[in-house]
Amino acid sequence: MKKSTILLSSAIISAGIVILGFSLKAGIDNFSDRDRDVTVRGLCERQVAANKVTWPIVTKEMGNDLIGIYDKIQSNNAAILAFLKANGIEESEISVNAPAVSDRLADSYNAENVRVRYNVTNVIVVTSSKVDLVRGLIDRQTDLMKQGVAVIAGDYQYRTTYEYTDLNSIKPEMIAEATRNAREAADKFAADSESHLGKIKTARQGQFSIEDRDQYTPYIKNIRVVTSIDYYLED
Repeated sequence: MKKSTILLSSAIISAGIVILGFSLKAGIDNFSDRDRDVTVRGLCERQVAANKVTWPIVTKEMGNDLIGIYDKIQSNNAAILAFLKANGIEESEISVNAPAVSDRLADSYNAENVRVRYNVTNVIVVTSSKVDLVRGLIDRQTDLMKQGVAVIAGDYQYRTTYEYTDLNSIKPEMIAEATRNAREAADKFAADSESHLGKIKTARQGQFSIEDRDQYTPYIKNIRVVTSIDYYLED
């Protein structure tokens, strides 16, 4: 009786050891598989038209008669405002800044050589979502010359800028496309390495960037996002 009991116990222990061995092996294999992964990046790019424009209209007057300069500025402003409103720009889209006056006699180093005392810069700013309309008016701003208004162009301090402000509306679609592109790259890598793609280990969404398509078309924006995803590889 005791001998059969001992044999049964031994068999049970042996079976347990075998089962434990298989379990340990499966665990080790699973742990080993978990160490195998691939990191891929998915890119999505879009070109969109700017939906906001900021157009500074700059005029400058020089002279020794400050009152005369003031009258000229008022005349210039009236002509500019009439031009804008007659061509579809609303009052709410126009901002008239205070003139910036430079008194050259106040510079003691150059006072002796000053022939024209005052240099006055005047800026009217148009901020609008009517990008195409404003672009057309920029091309036509020389019409103001017929009224004696000299608009200053090419001043780096007063550049026309274009923006795209509706990024949130296209974010989900762009992220989804970047993720699909990353998945395709991971599938190709897994196939080439005779593996199968497992679950996502980690995922990181890159920052969205908005840049001019090129220096000649600042009203066309290039939007870019890159996602980085780690996938497990399985046999």
